[in-house]
Amino acid sequence: MTVEITILGLGQIGTSIGLALQGREDILYRRGYDNELGTARQAQSRGAVDKVHINIPNAVSNADVVLLTLPMSEIRPMLQTIAADLKEDAVVMDTSPVKQAVSGWVKELLPPGRHYVGLTPVLHPDFLFSQDSGMQAASADLFHDTPMLIAAPPGTPSQAVKLAADLTRLLGAVPLFAELVEVDSLMASTHILPQLLSAALINATVDQPGWREGRKLAGRPYTEVSAPIAHLDAPEALGQAAVLNRENTLRVLDGFIAVLQRMRADVEAADNESLTSRLQRAREGRERWWAQRLAADWSSPETPASTLPSASEIFGRLLGINRRQRGKE
Repeated sequence: MTVEITILGLGQIGTSIGLALQGREDILYRRGYDNELGTARQAQSRGAVDKVHINIPNAVSNADVVLLTLPMSEIRPMLQTIAADLKEDAVVMDTSPVKQAVSGWVKELLPPGRHYVGLTPVLHPDFLFSQDSGMQAASADLFHDTPMLIAAPPGTPSQAVKLAADLTRLLGAVPLFAELVEVDSLMASTHILPQLLSAALINATVDQPGWREGRKLAGRPYTEVSAPIAHLDAPEALGQAAVLNRENTLRVLDGFIAVLQRMRADVEAADNESLTSRLQRAREGRERWWAQRLAADWSSPETPASTLPSASEIFGRLLGINRRQRGKE
């Protein structure tokens, strides 16, 4: 007996998940689908999936776990597509940046007896400065020794959550449990805000009269701050994530604008001492964060990173979900 996992979306995250699960044929069978068949075939040639599907219903009909590693703008349409073909007790997981919205869609669109657990992966520091994207940027070590937030709506079978934790450990990551609302709050400041700031910098400069000459002088600071809008989420996906997570996005935008206004006031008042103090605190804060990020010591007694689940434990999770459902009938 093997657990069947279907990965829908074979970009950097989806292909990396498949690669990290390579060599576990004793417990896992990996199916894959991507809108671009060529991408899916390349992922298969790299060993990320055991079988490529060109038909979505066939890809998910026997899956115990369906992983949606898709842009935010494609999650709801995909849920609509797969709803009728998911078998009872299937566990749907996603890696999108907005969990409450996806949880609501699952409740709205999927039949009873299908379960949702949200995953929020974090990249290993070795990959943070790469500007490669898509399947070519995938690596089996992408999540090695990094935290993976796991969040599920109330009423989700505990065995489904434990199954997500098992999968996380197989990826080499450390499972950390959180509430859906908590994940959305964190992702607004760490994922959505930096990309909006990148877009704001571009929009505030490229259409100005002086840009014709300024573009020749834009160097490392401009390059690094403007990079996210070019290399991370597609505009449609980023815009939808910001709107779906509206309350948190507005909160972090207001906070950022307030900080800018204080810096502006320092400049207007020619208060070099105050401005320098703010800049120094920012540098020190960044240095502390980066040192912690490089250390990657996220393990805790509750979620030991070194303990990999056995085949019997994973199968037990699935059986536990099945028994729970039968007990409700």
